[in-house]
Amino acid sequence: MDGTLLDGDDRVPAAFWDLLPVMRERGIIVVPASGRQYATLLGMFADHGITTFLAENGTLVVHEGAVVSTSPVDGATVDRIIDITRTAETDRNIGLVLCGPRGAYVEREDDAFLAEAGRYYAELTVVPNLHAVSEVHEGGAGTVLKCAVYDFDSAAQAAPALFTGGGPGVADLREGHQVVVSGKNWIDIMNATANKGRALRQLQMSLGIPRSATAVFGDYLNDLEMMAEGDWSFAMDNGHPAVQRAANFIAPRNTEEGVVQVLRRLLGA
Repeated sequence: MDGTLLDGDDRVPAAFWDLLPVMRERGIIVVPASGRQYATLLGMFADHGITTFLAENGTLVVHEGAVVSTSPVDGATVDRIIDITRTAETDRNIGLVLCGPRGAYVEREDDAFLAEAGRYYAELTVVPNLHAVSEVHEGGAGTVLKCAVYDFDSAAQAAPALFTGGGPGVADLREGHQVVVSGKNWIDIMNATANKGRALRQLQMSLGIPRSATAVFGDYLNDLEMMAEGDWSFAMDNGHPAVQRAANFIAPRNTEEGVVQVLRRLLGA
């Protein structure tokens, strides 16, 4: 989404919507894959007939309203992340978002943080105590899918300092979990098996679609595994070098509507 399909103003290019009828006629399923929550993606795409999503960085896969797969974080780890983040807030300008299938939850309630979180989480609730959020402890469908930490300065610096054992006494959550820098300011902590690539593979298996019939677009590290799941894998020209190395092709920059340019060529439209 950001840095890939969306333009420099964080909008879906109008020309993309024009291509949807062409893809629909040819039986092509368009699948937004994002760190954004399911409710946010629905709000962006459902009115245009798009009903398949890889949400929350692949921890939730939905096809036509039915859940294909989930990859939750265990409740004990969620509680630990809450405590780490609360302690770190005394020295760092950060905030935590707990992401569940039904919505997202935060304790921090200042306008600056809520504005950033609100860009990605349409269903966002401020609560007095994240430990008391029922979705953390219900289990099953109610379990937290992802813990997202927003650092106003640098996620790349905050991740080792807080979550991957980068200093004395620093927790290392990589045992059984992933700590992914998913943008300049966001850190996503997820189940070790969860990523967009695995989610796409599960969707492909569910729908009987092979890699040879799959095109993938991405720009950042949370798109890395997805590059291996489509023979037609495109990293954006503005993308991270590691993603560009993993992709089979390079697409023009997102600010040049690179995804639209490539789709037009692939479709002959």
